[in-house]
Amino acid sequence: MKHLEQAFGSDNKWWKYILLFIIVFIAMNFIGAIPIGIVVAIKALKTGDVSMPNPDNYADFSAFGIDPNFGFALMLSPFIIGLVLFWLIIKPMHKRKMLQVVTGASHFRWNRVFFSAFIWTLAIGIYILAIYLSNPDNFTVTINVYTLVPLFLISIFLIPLQAGFEEVLMRGYIAQGIGVLTRSRWMVLIIPALIFALLHSFNPEVKAYGFWIAMPQYLIFGLVFGLVSILDDGIETAIGAHAANNVILSIFLTSSASAFQTPSLLIQHRVNPVTDLLFLAVISLVFVFALKAKYKWNWSVLNKRVEATAVKN
Repeated sequence: MKHLEQAFGSDNKWWKYILLFIIVFIAMNFIGAIPIGIVVAIKALKTGDVSMPNPDNYADFSAFGIDPNFGFALMLSPFIIGLVLFWLIIKPMHKRKMLQVVTGASHFRWNRVFFSAFIWTLAIGIYILAIYLSNPDNFTVTINVYTLVPLFLISIFLIPLQAGFEEVLMRGYIAQGIGVLTRSRWMVLIIPALIFALLHSFNPEVKAYGFWIAMPQYLIFGLVFGLVSILDDGIETAIGAHAANNVILSIFLTSSASAFQTPSLLIQHRVNPVTDLLFLAVISLVFVFALKAKYKWNWSVLNKRVEATAVKN
């Protein structure tokens, strides 16, 4: 195993992890918010109203009177800024290459990305089909080529960058820092998953369904993506599944409480978050065991201490 261990060969002062995180977070939320701020300012100048049009869902850009696809692209732009900034400062700050943050292999394993994306897409596709067929009256079907084609292009090209950034930051960078600090892969699994969940606590789903119903879903995502990253010695499988999940949902399924307010193929009117949570648990189990069978992972890796002996620069 090399992914976590590679962090020992770089500058690992604890305060640098906090500083880099703060720099990226500020850049995302200030520089990334400029386009959105311009849209809000234009709306205020035209209407004289500076209030939030849809206080229940800040991601509902249609409430600002702008195209939902354009609004969706605006919402994804801060993550791209975060990814680029992280790539620019990781080496001067930690003397660590971007590839070392991503994987323990000598190259980026695209086959892992595509295979995990395929498995997750298959599982979540079956789930969407099942909930639709069980109650089609609960959905509005929208087939509009003028909105679906731009949505498809935005999702395919921008969402992998958004998902990739979150995985690089959580299952790559933060995980390596936790590994150096605690030497425990269990802590590498648990702590970034908790941080990942808490960072999503302001999402509109949490407000709509309640903290204790919505947050377990984000925690499951964090644990599953963390588990496969540890077992596979890199975050490629997590990137593939994370990107696939967001791409499929953005194109095929949304609801009034979704963080992704897109002109998707299906609009779900009533959402049962408990049912969604149960399905997510099942999908996650299928996903993990499918990849374990494919790549012959060994569960005992979780009990192996993170040591500096495997470092190669």
